[in-house]
Amino acid sequence: MNTSQFKEFLNSISSEFIPIIDSKYTKDDYIHIDLSTTNEDLKSIDVSSSSQFEIYIKDYLKKHDKKVAYGGYIETRGIYNRSSHFNQQDPNTERNIHLGLDVWVPANTNVLAPLKGTVHSFKNNTNFGDYGPTIILEHHLESIVFYTLYGHLSTNSLKNIDIGQVVEKGDCIAQLGVAEINGDYAPHLHFQIIKDMGRYSGDYPGVTSKLKLKELMANGEDPKLLLNLPS
Repeated sequence: MNTSQFKEFLNSISSEFIPIIDSKYTKDDYIHIDLSTTNEDLKSIDVSSSSQFEIYIKDYLKKHDKKVAYGGYIETRGIYNRSSHFNQQDPNTERNIHLGLDVWVPANTNVLAPLKGTVHSFKNNTNFGDYGPTIILEHHLESIVFYTLYGHLSTNSLKNIDIGQVVEKGDCIAQLGVAEINGDYAPHLHFQIIKDMGRYSGDYPGVTSKLKLKELMANGEDPKLLLNLPS
């Protein structure tokens, strides 16, 4: 399935907003946030500090009278410079382009399955700046198979879960983790759509380099298309 066909498929799943976190948050509670290197506001804070980043997110939401900040698909960010897991000397191989959708809400917020699926894999990715606890679901819709990834979860989210376990649309599959266990980030959900997992299990690149951007973009899509969130 080519890129345009996959976009059309995701758009056809639902014309309504699909919640990916606690359903107490309505679509009206969401606001887009720019966390790219072009955001001048970020130059006044230490983006390497998860606590300062959390304050920035909270202040942004308060300023706009909203409860959920979201964004980040194919966004070039400076926050990854702090981690040797991403940072490289060569600008072409440095991983700083975000491949998923981030949803910024408090720790322990429930994470919901947007669609029926099964647990493909799960893992605690413990590198500094990595996902931390992560769950990947496999979905079969209209003879099409694709995957969704949920990163920066709580450690308890990986308990009492089994590969092949069936989850229904709207089921609570996890809770968000605190900075100490989520890769050292302000609490948020990294949500990503993947066409083919290949040999990956419990992990998949969520941040890429310029060199691999085209390849990885071709194996995924903007999650806002599925959730029906505006750009």
